Amino acid sequence: MQSIFTLDNAVTVESFLSFLLLLFQLPATAILLSRLLKGPRRNPPIQPQQPTPEMLGNVSVVVPTLNEALRISPLLAGLSRQSYEVREIIVVDSKSQDGTPDLVKAAQQQDPRFRLMNDDPLPPDWVGRPWALHNGFLSSSEDSQWFLGMDADTQPHPGLVASLVKTATAQGYDLVSLSPKFILQYPGECWLQPALLMTLLYRFDPAGITTGQPERVMANGQCFLCRRSVLAAVGGYSSASSSFCDDVTLARYIAAQGYQVGFLDGAKVLKVRMYEGARETWKEWGRSLDLKDASPQGQVWSDLWLLSAVQGLPILILLSYFLIVLLLPLPAVLTLQCLLGLNLFLLVMRFAMLLAIAPSYDLKNAQGGWLFWLSPLADPLAVLRIFLSALRKPKEWRGRKYSN
Repeated sequence: MQSIFTLDNAVTVESFLSFLLLLFQLPATAILLSRLLKGPRRNPPIQPQQPTPEMLGNVSVVVPTLNEALRISPLLAGLSRQSYEVREIIVVDSKSQDGTPDLVKAAQQQDPRFRLMNDDPLPPDWVGRPWALHNGFLSSSEDSQWFLGMDADTQPHPGLVASLVKTATAQGYDLVSLSPKFILQYPGECWLQPALLMTLLYRFDPAGITTGQPERVMANGQCFLCRRSVLAAVGGYSSASSSFCDDVTLARYIAAQGYQVGFLDGAKVLKVRMYEGARETWKEWGRSLDLKDASPQGQVWSDLWLLSAVQGLPILILLSYFLIVLLLPLPAVLTLQCLLGLNLFLLVMRFAMLLAIAPSYDLKNAQGGWLFWLSPLADPLAVLRIFLSALRKPKEWRGRKYSN
């Protein structure tokens, strides 16, 4: 009798826990599906284009740098290959000690559009990146119609700037940024980086879908084109002065003022080599992916719930079930069958999304590139990283220390 009683209790607990997990996961699954179903309506990836005469000198490019000597050369070469739509390329250096200014000066010898400047001492209420971009904006030509912020780790294709301006003009955007093609090289990052990227894809509409909700706007400061008049109207980067995700903070502020903001697929015109290995990816990228500086606290925790429900838990639930069945065979109650079915569906969908984002990765020279296809196994770690980031403010960024 004792064994029967114990088994009945185990079945009851199993049924109750399965019911609670279903209550936790089903609403999040519905939200996720509502976003993913917008995918077929998204704008296609933008293609390289040639400028037209009326675009002459339309764009000022600003690049913030701090000790970027090991990775800035592809950017300098790529910007030099842009055509006459680029009026000037201003590199705002924050007193690099690794030879970054020398590389910029060498580029200037070949292309007079390059200009090197140092930003002013960092005020206590500013983060380094938006401060450098703000200084670059203030120093850029008022004759340019567009401001383009680019990061030192990007690799622009010929025709990038022309395609950005033409797309923004044709579609009525006041601000448009791009998702790039990611270059991966080492096994750990091939496994972890796609899982971290998926935390963004689950929380926001697909690239190429324009949202009418400013608080759900997504942006990427690695390639960030904005009408100069709009940036002047909002005070440059001042609204994002203390943000460690200044691109999203500024884009949402601009959208809230009634301007049109777009986020498009730029995998055919822009590559990026962000971090070296899994450790650096975890530390550097992971601490800004929560987007807490750009979001109300309620939205941050709502997103954490969604990520836990649809990305972090499925693999854990399925693995736990198979482990329990091996140790303690139990009858499969209806709620458990529904729970397993839901999480199997979420896992299949996760692999389908991995297939969909594969064109956004350059794995040609990657060591252990096959680990990309096992990145769903890193999902619980990726969600944990977003939780850890949401709980604390960065105290160091790109070698700079911040007291608050």
